[in-house]
Amino acid sequence: MMNVSITTRGYKAPERLKNYLVDKLRRLNRFEDQIMDIEAIFSYEKLDQVVEFKVNLRKKQFIIKERSEDIFKSIDLAIDNVERQITKIKGKIREHKKKKISDVIE
Repeated sequence: MMNVSITTRGYKAPERLKNYLVDKLRRLNRFEDQIMDIEAIFSYEKLDQVVEFKVNLRKKQFIIKERSEDIFKSIDLAIDNVERQITKIKGKIREHKKKKISDVIE
């Protein structure tokens, strides 16, 4: 199981929000072999509610930041973006492994 830490800036996150996040992160279980840990940061910027994910993979780290008027919508957008990024990274690794030495030399 991946490690998940939750940080809020400017307010205390209700239990409902934490449960929603954990439930949505279950979608990432298929990438469990790649993901080391995820840090979720909730904050406000003007009228928008912001979700920021710091994702640590085995050999890579990236940050996803999504904002919208609803925190739950921001979580959904950020999770979709994390899935896309991990799929993209796994595809690059797979392509790199498929290259033959003879192809690289030419």
